[in-house]
Amino acid sequence: MTTASFWDKRARKYAASKIADQAAYEYTRERTRSYLASTDTVLEMGCGTGSTALELAPNVRQIIGTDVSSEMVKIATEKAHDQGVANASFRVAPVDAALDGPEPVNVVTGFNIFHLVRNREGIFGDIHRKLPTGGLFISKTPCLSEPSIGIKRFAFAAMIPPMRLLGIAPYVSRFSFAQLEGAIRDAGFDLIEVGSFPAMSRYIVARKR
Repeated sequence: MTTASFWDKRARKYAASKIADQAAYEYTRERTRSYLASTDTVLEMGCGTGSTALELAPNVRQIIGTDVSSEMVKIATEKAHDQGVANASFRVAPVDAALDGPEPVNVVTGFNIFHLVRNREGIFGDIHRKLPTGGLFISKTPCLSEPSIGIKRFAFAAMIPPMRLLGIAPYVSRFSFAQLEGAIRDAGFDLIEVGSFPAMSRYIVARKR
């Protein structure tokens, strides 16, 4: 099963599901909003059904959501139309091709996506090349090898292989907060805010050097 087909099958159920930690989601959404300006053009990688992009759209000039799943993009587009959000658009693209569009952007976001890719270091490099100097990269990523989250990380990690064999989980990579932060720094960014909301996920705001 391809990554696209995995998420296509789950798109409608995903759209109807509740956010697992609403408080953490709202906090990081508001932190993200605080960095945005009405002149910004934002590209979101792995936008899913577009909920976060549509909530941030009133704060920016334009927001472009990309996702590997055509069904997710279809739902996001429907939501934008239904909500009358004219400055949000969505297109189908895997994470490693999300930046191929012709439009210049000065903010790139990616929430709960970079643990699902195999070449995050290369993708961070692509983000750096896409952004202008001073551009922002804002992300939140589960880190399943983070020692500070204790035994919970072992339980999550143990569940993934059998779930993948059953076709009910995607590829998931494991790394710590320090490894994630180091990869973003190595790509040419300065970290200007970090936090854990929830405890297993690292929220990072980085500026291109």
